[in-house]
Amino acid sequence: MRQSMSRRGNCYDNAVVESVNDKLKQELIHRNIWPTKAQAQSAIADYIECFYNPHRMHSTLGYLAPNEFEREHAAKLAA
Repeated sequence: MRQSMSRRGNCYDNAVVESVNDKLKQELIHRNIWPTKAQAQSAIADYIECFYNPHRMHSTLGYLAPNEFEREHAAKLAA
């Protein structure tokens, strides 16, 4: 990861992260209730690792899932 060095108030800095958080809340958080914090943390980790990263397409990534984007990017760097 690389730290953002943009100026204060730039609305595009957090757009991607805010989109991820929005989808997480819509698709997981607001649909479930967990008895413990540990169960909630586990569900969020499973959502990210088992659904979001391998399957959820993102417009910022050229409509690729994050894992697929990473693979393609690594292949381009290796070439």
